[in-house]
Amino acid sequence: MSTPEFIRRIRATAGHQLLYLPGVSAVVFDEEGRVLLGRRADTGRWSIIGGIPEPGEQPAAAARREVEEETAVRCVAERVVVVQALEEPVTFPNGDICQFMDICFRCRATGGEARVNDDESLDVGWFGLDALPPMEDGVVMRIKQAAGDGPTWFEGIAQG
Repeated sequence: MSTPEFIRRIRATAGHQLLYLPGVSAVVFDEEGRVLLGRRADTGRWSIIGGIPEPGEQPAAAARREVEEETAVRCVAERVVVVQALEEPVTFPNGDICQFMDICFRCRATGGEARVNDDESLDVGWFGLDALPPMEDGVVMRIKQAAGDGPTWFEGIAQG
Protein backbone atom coordinates (compact mmCIF):
# COMPACT_ATOMS: atom_id res chain seq x y z
CA MET A 1 0.00 0.00 0.00
CA SER A 2 1.57 3.28 -1.06
CA THR A 3 -0.38 5.83 1.01
CA PRO A 4 -1.59 4.72 4.46
CA GLU A 5 -5.34 5.02 5.01
CA PHE A 6 -4.92 7.49 7.89
CA ILE A 7 -3.00 9.83 5.56
CA ARG A 8 -5.75 9.53 2.93
CA ARG A 9 -8.28 10.65 5.55
CA ILE A 10 -6.11 13.64 6.46
CA ARG A 11 -5.63 14.52 2.78
CA ALA A 12 -9.40 14.47 2.23
CA THR A 13 -9.64 17.67 4.28
CA ALA A 14 -6.08 19.06 4.10
CA GLY A 15 -5.67 18.78 0.35
CA HIS A 16 -2.13 18.80 -1.02
CA GLN A 17 -0.69 21.21 1.57
CA LEU A 18 2.56 20.40 3.37
CA LEU A 19 2.23 17.71 6.04
CA TYR A 20 5.07 17.04 8.49
CA LEU A 21 5.10 13.28 9.00
CA PRO A 22 7.06 10.55 10.76
CA GLY A 23 9.03 8.25 8.51
CA VAL A 24 11.21 5.18 8.85
CA SER A 25 13.89 3.84 6.57
CA ALA A 26 15.98 0.68 6.63
CA VAL A 27 19.51 -0.02 5.48
CA VAL A 28 19.32 -3.82 5.19
CA PHE A 29 22.50 -5.89 4.89
CA ASP A 30 22.72 -9.55 3.92
CA GLU A 31 25.35 -12.03 5.15
CA GLU A 32 27.66 -10.97 2.30
CA GLY A 33 27.57 -7.32 3.40
CA ARG A 34 25.46 -6.21 0.43
CA VAL A 35 22.75 -3.57 0.89
CA LEU A 36 19.13 -4.00 -0.22
CA LEU A 37 17.84 -1.26 -2.50
CA GLY A 38 14.61 -0.60 -4.32
CA ARG A 39 14.11 1.51 -7.42
CA ARG A 40 11.14 3.70 -6.49
CA ALA A 41 8.08 3.76 -8.75
CA ASP A 42 7.38 7.44 -7.97
CA THR A 43 10.84 8.80 -8.86
CA GLY A 44 12.57 5.99 -10.75
CA ARG A 45 15.59 6.37 -8.43
CA TRP A 46 17.31 3.73 -6.34
CA SER A 47 16.96 4.15 -2.59
CA ILE A 48 16.88 2.35 0.73
CA ILE A 49 13.48 1.03 1.78
CA GLY A 50 11.21 3.26 3.83
CA GLY A 51 7.72 4.39 4.62
CA ILE A 52 5.32 5.83 7.17
CA PRO A 53 4.52 4.11 10.47
CA GLU A 54 0.87 3.41 11.18
CA PRO A 55 -0.58 5.15 14.26
CA GLY A 56 0.69 3.33 17.36
CA GLU A 57 3.21 1.23 15.41
CA GLN A 58 6.72 1.18 16.85
CA PRO A 59 9.37 2.59 14.45
CA ALA A 60 11.50 -0.59 14.25
CA ALA A 61 8.39 -2.68 13.58
CA ALA A 62 7.37 -0.23 10.85
CA ALA A 63 10.82 -0.50 9.22
CA ARG A 64 10.64 -4.32 9.24
CA ARG A 65 7.09 -4.23 7.84
CA GLU A 66 8.02 -1.81 5.05
CA VAL A 67 10.99 -3.95 4.00
CA GLU A 68 8.89 -7.11 3.82
CA GLU A 69 5.94 -5.38 2.09
CA GLU A 70 8.14 -3.81 -0.58
CA THR A 71 10.82 -6.48 -1.12
CA ALA A 72 9.63 -9.80 0.45
CA VAL A 73 12.82 -9.77 2.56
CA ARG A 74 12.43 -10.41 6.28
CA CYS A 75 14.82 -8.56 8.58
CA VAL A 76 15.55 -7.52 12.14
CA ALA A 77 16.43 -3.99 13.19
CA GLU A 78 19.85 -3.93 14.86
CA ARG A 79 20.32 -0.26 15.73
CA VAL A 80 19.25 3.27 14.97
CA VAL A 81 21.52 4.86 12.38
CA VAL A 82 20.21 8.42 12.34
CA VAL A 83 17.20 10.45 13.44
CA GLN A 84 16.91 13.42 11.13
CA ALA A 85 14.43 15.90 9.77
CA LEU A 86 14.81 15.63 6.02
CA GLU A 87 15.78 19.04 4.71
CA GLU A 88 13.58 19.24 1.64
CA PRO A 89 9.85 18.65 1.34
CA VAL A 90 8.87 15.90 -1.09
CA THR A 91 6.24 16.61 -3.74
CA PHE A 92 4.62 13.41 -4.95
CA PRO A 93 3.28 12.97 -8.51
CA ASN A 94 -0.30 13.53 -7.27
CA GLY A 95 0.69 16.95 -5.82
CA ASP A 96 0.82 15.93 -2.14
CA ILE A 97 3.64 17.66 -0.26
CA CYS A 98 5.28 16.05 2.77
CA GLN A 99 8.32 16.63 4.91
CA PHE A 100 9.57 13.74 7.00
CA MET A 101 11.24 13.23 10.37
CA ASP A 102 13.03 9.99 9.52
CA ILE A 103 14.32 7.30 11.84
CA CYS A 104 16.77 5.17 9.89
CA PHE A 105 17.64 1.66 11.10
CA ARG A 106 20.49 -0.68 10.30
CA CYS A 107 18.85 -4.05 9.67
CA ARG A 108 20.02 -7.60 9.05
CA ALA A 109 18.23 -9.81 6.52
CA THR A 110 16.88 -13.01 8.06
CA GLY A 111 15.00 -14.60 5.16
CA GLY A 112 13.00 -14.21 1.99
CA GLU A 113 14.12 -13.63 -1.58
CA ALA A 114 14.45 -10.04 -2.75
CA ARG A 115 11.80 -9.22 -5.35
CA VAL A 116 9.37 -6.45 -6.24
CA ASN A 117 6.55 -7.18 -3.81
CA ASP A 118 4.19 -4.21 -4.27
CA ASP A 119 3.49 -1.25 -6.54
CA GLU A 120 6.00 1.07 -4.82
CA SER A 121 9.08 -0.40 -6.51
CA LEU A 122 10.13 -0.94 -10.11
CA ASP A 123 13.09 -3.13 -9.20
CA VAL A 124 14.76 -4.53 -6.08
CA GLY A 125 18.28 -5.84 -5.62
CA TRP A 126 21.32 -6.42 -3.45
CA PHE A 127 24.35 -4.18 -4.07
CA GLY A 128 27.92 -4.25 -2.83
CA LEU A 129 29.02 -1.06 -1.11
CA ASP A 130 31.53 -0.53 -3.91
CA ALA A 131 28.88 -0.97 -6.62
CA LEU A 132 25.99 1.26 -5.55
CA PRO A 133 23.80 2.74 -8.30
CA PRO A 134 23.40 6.53 -8.52
CA MET A 135 21.40 7.77 -5.51
CA GLU A 136 20.74 10.98 -3.61
CA ASP A 137 23.59 12.05 -1.32
CA GLY A 138 21.45 11.69 1.80
CA VAL A 139 20.76 8.03 0.98
CA VAL A 140 24.45 7.30 0.42
CA MET A 141 25.21 8.99 3.75
CA ARG A 142 22.74 6.72 5.55
CA ILE A 143 24.25 3.62 3.95
CA LYS A 144 27.77 4.70 4.96
CA GLN A 145 26.60 5.48 8.48
CA ALA A 146 24.87 2.09 8.76
CA ALA A 147 27.95 0.25 7.45
CA GLY A 148 30.16 1.78 10.16
CA ASP A 149 30.15 1.53 13.90
CA GLY A 150 29.97 5.29 14.46
CA PRO A 151 27.42 7.28 16.42
CA THR A 152 23.82 6.36 15.88
CA TRP A 153 22.69 9.96 15.51
CA PHE A 154 24.06 13.42 15.94
CA GLU A 155 23.35 16.98 14.92
CA GLY A 156 25.11 18.42 11.90
CA ILE A 157 25.68 15.29 9.88
CA ALA A 158 27.77 16.11 6.82
CA GLN A 159 26.00 15.04 3.65
CA GLY A 160 27.82 12.88 1.12
